[in-house]
Amino acid sequence: MTSPSNVDDDRGCLRLVLAVPLALLTLIAGYFCWTALTIRPSGSWDDDAYAGIVLSCVLTIGAAGAAGALWMLPSVRRVIAWWWVAPALLLGVVAGVRWVMGG
Repeated sequence: MTSPSNVDDDRGCLRLVLAVPLALLTLIAGYFCWTALTIRPSGSWDDDAYAGIVLSCVLTIGAAGAAGALWMLPSVRRVIAWWWVAPALLLGVVAGVRWVMGG
């Protein structure tokens, strides 16, 4: 007699597989958030620095949004807790504030 398979047996492996893209998106968001925070324009005329800040903020928000969208999938939410995606979303908020505040 065989027993029915338990869904919980695969959750550890599934969690590990889903953690990889979430971790990569968080690292990408972290890198671009760091660049957005460390770029310092030389003056009000330094359009290249301001463009770099905006680009870094957009890429941070994009990576954070992708992490949030991935977590919103019902199959992902079943195995991944909300706090796994919280760092990426926090980085997105920081980048949004940096973007709004300008250089």
